[in-house]
Amino acid sequence: MTTITFPEGFRWGTATAAHQVEGGNVNNDWWAWEHAEGTPCVEPSGDACDHYHRFRDDLRLLGDLGFDTYRFSVEWSRIEPARGESSLAALRHYRAMAAACREAGLEPVVTLHHFTSPRWLEGGWTAQATAARFARYVEFVVDGLEGLVDIYCTINEPNIVATMGYLTGLFPPGHQDPAERLAANDVLIEAHRGAVEAIRRLAPQAKVGLTLAMSEWTAVDGGEATLEMLREPMEDVFLEAARDGDFIGVQTYSRHRVGPGGYLGPEPGAELTMMGYEYRPEALEATIRRAAAVTGLPVWVTENGIATADDRRRIDFVTEALRGVHDCLTDGIDVVGYTYWSALDNFEWALGYAPTFGLIAVDRDTQLRTVKPSAHWLGSVARANAL
Repeated sequence: MTTITFPEGFRWGTATAAHQVEGGNVNNDWWAWEHAEGTPCVEPSGDACDHYHRFRDDLRLLGDLGFDTYRFSVEWSRIEPARGESSLAALRHYRAMAAACREAGLEPVVTLHHFTSPRWLEGGWTAQATAARFARYVEFVVDGLEGLVDIYCTINEPNIVATMGYLTGLFPPGHQDPAERLAANDVLIEAHRGAVEAIRRLAPQAKVGLTLAMSEWTAVDGGEATLEMLREPMEDVFLEAARDGDFIGVQTYSRHRVGPGGYLGPEPGAELTMMGYEYRPEALEATIRRAAAVTGLPVWVTENGIATADDRRRIDFVTEALRGVHDCLTDGIDVVGYTYWSALDNFEWALGYAPTFGLIAVDRDTQLRTVKPSAHWLGSVARANAL
């Protein structure tokens, strides 16, 4: 076996999102969506992993395993439960989380929007006013986290927010209008830029970037022109917008196969994950290379992982993905770090709790945490900074 070593200072982390792990986020659009009739949600989030109260134990566990960063999100609907009404108590909670990260030897990486918006946000992401409202929320949070947080992600996967919420109808508000999807793209980009400006003004020492859901794209049977047409509003407009940041966050799970008529789905006979994705660890290398080429920025893998009940396949998947990361580094691409999604088995949006991405299992009845072998393995990789 050959050992491959990563550069000094390479960051090793895991990630979560507030709504998927905190529990009790009753004041956002996703809680409403989970409980509404006729949505695709199979179950509500409920108490989730109760991470809102158990974060200190969870962070100590991640630090003890060997990780050095933890990416988590701030819940906008807790910070601003009513329009223009900010909660100092909620802000203190996230200050405590950031401080607990540092106590556990973890660099806090804070995402300011991870799919969920307050119920009071009239017009959602198609309303021009949303960008300014988001910027004011960002100012409050960044000012309040001063001295504790030096790395921010503005908006998590804005392309998924726009596409799933306004084109496919699988996320709130459940619309299926191509024009609304494009309008949401524009507002999300404006919101990202406003957040970057606020962060640089209030925390000039901080690094800031956009995180993007990216796929390896494969043209089949002459599908090249269709591929370019589909990829432009899904990825390209956001890669262009990301150039004003300090890094681009790449979040990759599989690939898209595209024929002349559109998406084809996974290759027939391919192994599928619990999400229905094609098992494709090499997709990460392809997206890193593309993100670096288009943006010219350092790349941070802010999400990569697999939903599987077979923890051995998790290790296999991440091993191959990391070989691709190392190949990128060897070719001179500036890859900042690797963040596994996710730290905990959590609420996977409309699919509920069935898909298990986590390095740590969570008992739905007792909230007992059980560390999987893959967590010990990846933690040892992080400690050694080598695979």
